[in-house]
Amino acid sequence: MTQHIHIIGIGGTFMGGIAAIAQQAGYRVTGCDARMYPPMSTQLAELGIDVVEGFEADQLDQYPADVYVIGNVARRGLPVIEAILNRGLTYTSGPQWLSEKVLRHHWVLAVAGTHGKTTTASMLAWVLEDAGLAPGFLIGGIPRNFAVSARLPQIPESEHNPLDVPSQRSPFFVIEADEYDTAFFDKRSKFVHYHPRTAILNNLEYDHADIFPDLAAIQTQFHHLVRTIPSEGLIVCHDQCEALTQVLQQGCWTPVQGFAGRGDWQIGKVSQNGEFDVLYQDKVVGHIAWDLLGDHNRLNALAVIAAARHVGVSISQACAALGRFKNVKRRMEIKGTVGQITVYDDFAHHPTAIATTIHGLRQKVGNHRILAVLEPRSNTMKMGSMKAALAASLQEADEVFCYAQGLDWDVNQALSPLAAKAHVHDDFDQLLTDIVASARSGDHILVMSNGGFGQIHQQILARLTP
Repeated sequence: MTQHIHIIGIGGTFMGGIAAIAQQAGYRVTGCDARMYPPMSTQLAELGIDVVEGFEADQLDQYPADVYVIGNVARRGLPVIEAILNRGLTYTSGPQWLSEKVLRHHWVLAVAGTHGKTTTASMLAWVLEDAGLAPGFLIGGIPRNFAVSARLPQIPESEHNPLDVPSQRSPFFVIEADEYDTAFFDKRSKFVHYHPRTAILNNLEYDHADIFPDLAAIQTQFHHLVRTIPSEGLIVCHDQCEALTQVLQQGCWTPVQGFAGRGDWQIGKVSQNGEFDVLYQDKVVGHIAWDLLGDHNRLNALAVIAAARHVGVSISQACAALGRFKNVKRRMEIKGTVGQITVYDDFAHHPTAIATTIHGLRQKVGNHRILAVLEPRSNTMKMGSMKAALAASLQEADEVFCYAQGLDWDVNQALSPLAAKAHVHDDFDQLLTDIVASARSGDHILVMSNGGFGQIHQQILARLTP
């Protein structure tokens, strides 16, 4: 008999990925969420998964499941949560379900860090795929090399199958390892459940102010992750990140390979078009020819090469695969061009990521104007925890447009160092009007938000159309 799981908070990238994997594994899957937006709403619709809008208790009668998988968006007080508890129904968290039903059977490659998890995990999954290893993966975005955010490990094609048993599914699973809390009943970070054999620690900064009081609290969770990695595994760590160095100094039982500066893996000569040499222990061992911009992406590539090498992919194969990598949706994704004005969508929502994203675009467009459009939507940004760093992160843009609706801190004051190039609106339509009125031929409009932002990209393009 087919088991039925009902997912509370199915619209998030992680829980939507759980839904896809569960369906592939033969479960009947339904779910609920407050509101949905692409790309996950599109993916769930294409999978034919029934989704209820809202968190009302009567959905438990409509979808009497064997187990309710609860995402961290769900809190005590929601009618559906109170009903699950009051009725004594079986429930678990998304990370716990994934760990018990999928990950415990596989060699897990986990990508952790404040920034770059989605892109790096996508790169790693693609390198393993290109090498014929057919990995499973769960990623917080849609890698364009795959067009889905999650899947079970596949059976490699026979001519490329490196496994001993030709009909056997791949043993490898790549996961974006998020430090956010697991569920209302489990306040450990999600990644504590994953038990990776290969782990990338990309970087570490203070974030998630709604969950963690300070950086030290996040470092504690990262050390919990380090404690689960076997001594025969591998940690690939950014060796210029002091916060990560401090984590490993608390205790490490696993071999570590560093990248970024002093460690084993380094960026070599970089050409004007973004191609670069890969150095291992100070020797040129590969070359990557691609069109991705910025040192952050080059560092992501180094970490991926090291992790892929740990599961048997050669450096040359990894470099060649990265040359065929297509960036993730909502990572500097071009949404359209009208009258020589280009509109981009990017997921950046932390000051460091905002600055990195704008800098990467600046390297691409030179002296052409960049109009940065920001929605401070993450819980950390809504709380104003990063407001002191916000103006500096936007400095490289020519004009800055910020949507301040729903924020209880003074955005105008926070952006005052930007002077006349800062435009703050709490009315969405007025924001659109101001952006379109300011835009001129040759401009690049960079929209940054970790939400749907009212489909602002399409609305800008529509208003720009003659």
